[in-house]
Amino acid sequence: MRWLPSAIAALSLVVPVSHPAASGPAHAASPSASGGPACRAGTAPYQRELERELRLPVDGRQSAADCEAIRRLQQRLGIRPADGSATLRTYRFLVADKIRRNPAERRACPVKPYRVTCVDLTRQILWAQSGNRLVFAPVPIRSGRDGLETRTGWQRIYWKHRDHYSTIYHVPMPYAQFFNGGQALHGTRTDLFSSGSGGCVNLAVDDARRLYDLLQKGDRLYLWGTKPGTGS
Repeated sequence: MRWLPSAIAALSLVVPVSHPAASGPAHAASPSASGGPACRAGTAPYQRELERELRLPVDGRQSAADCEAIRRLQQRLGIRPADGSATLRTYRFLVADKIRRNPAERRACPVKPYRVTCVDLTRQILWAQSGNRLVFAPVPIRSGRDGLETRTGWQRIYWKHRDHYSTIYHVPMPYAQFFNGGQALHGTRTDLFSSGSGGCVNLAVDDARRLYDLLQKGDRLYLWGTKPGTGS
């Protein structure tokens, strides 16, 4: 079947997906160790994950020490607001930073003499490497929701369109780079951490622009894993 731009755009529909609500009462605020405002965030959905990654006591309940440690992490990674809340956004940026710093975290993506864009659907992170060298630092993404999963395996970019737009669903797809049927890498201004796509790999617009400027038609992608909450 020949894919036309209007048909290609149809599969970029963004569909909201809910996330678990924060649980547990907010802890009593304590003065910041740095002398700044007290850290007041309560228990949030990714409490255990961040406690584990930050080597804090893993009990799934926010403490004053947890709040301070998470806020320091957010400040280091440039996450706003830096309020100490254990959000999915904070967790994904922490994972991206860990992949950037530790080559062992990138081992699931094949090392080739040419440039490969690596899309880890399980951790919802994208990066590009040439051999063992990072050429595009890891960033959070959003892939396809349940029933419209992003296709895995080796892919190749076959069409690029800087200002693509879906005329069927009225969804902008800035910096689109198509790799399989109607699935593409592209930017979105919606929240990467609270919804799923119709199969495309969504990035923050600035990240999508930088990746668009880096990659060329014919570049290879390797996608693997399973997005949390999807069935394949």
